Amino acid sequence: MIQLNHFSFDQNSILEVCKRIKPYIHQTPILTSQSLDKMFGANLFFKCENFQKTGAFKMRGAANAVFSLSDSDIKNGVCTHSSGNHAQALAWAARLRNVPAYIVMPNNSPAVKKQAVLGYGATVIESENTLQDRERNLAEVMQKTKAFFVPPYNDYAVIAGQASCAKEIIDETPDLDIIISPVGGGGLLSGTAISTHLFSPKTKVFAAEPILADDAFESFYSGILQTQRPPKTIADGLRTSLGEKNFEIIQKYVSEIRLATEEQIVQAMKLIWERLKIVIEPSCALPLAIILANPQDFAGKRIAMILTGGNVDLSSFFENLLSQK
Repeated sequence: MIQLNHFSFDQNSILEVCKRIKPYIHQTPILTSQSLDKMFGANLFFKCENFQKTGAFKMRGAANAVFSLSDSDIKNGVCTHSSGNHAQALAWAARLRNVPAYIVMPNNSPAVKKQAVLGYGATVIESENTLQDRERNLAEVMQKTKAFFVPPYNDYAVIAGQASCAKEIIDETPDLDIIISPVGGGGLLSGTAISTHLFSPKTKVFAAEPILADDAFESFYSGILQTQRPPKTIADGLRTSLGEKNFEIIQKYVSEIRLATEEQIVQAMKLIWERLKIVIEPSCALPLAIILANPQDFAGKRIAMILTGGNVDLSSFFENLLSQK
């Protein structure tokens, strides 16, 4: 049992969540690479949430939140603010439940993510890329539409949905020493910490964060929730601030938070594209990036890493190819 200030989780509650969302998500594969194992002297397992519906782990939390709501709660639809992956997931979950979705997105969100949200039938409201701007625009949307707010991470139903990812890892890959999750708002990390504590308590949970968006690191080691400074990292999914509910869980059940440079993120992303032959977005590369930063700390360990999403805007990549003709 995990007892928080205003909520609790136990094995049965997480199992109920897994059952609730099973019809709406993929049980994503776990890939390995002998060449990467040899390179780092460790047994590495990559949980491929880039293969998840809508292209990211966010579908787990959105599905649990949307399908937990009563008909009266959801009659006017749902709304949120998101840089992209939660936006897509909530738009798709709302479509499955046959209700409207209203999404506030920063105006610098990747075009591929905005197009996907629109393609799922949601209404997009553009915002400046600060939490204050997002929240102000969202408040206006809520007042106008009366839609139900589904937060991207600072919500227990969303956290419980994200916990299903680590539960799948633990079921398929026993005796892990470490599970590493990227951290932005903290939904996936707090969910990972919950499932790991409940189902594999000997396994440690590490978080990986960009140096240029390090509010979770500063919060964790100071013990005081910090506000994100204007983030400049290429890991666009990690530019948001850590949530209060998430921070409470992370403080209690996460072992370490480590940082990676932009160069390490790019190097890790390149390795995963080359060795696993899969497309991931920069935020996904953080777990491998922190291993790159200090490989001696992970040698000889069995380590699972969550590859959080694969929603990359490839238009410029293909344009560059054509320009070389």
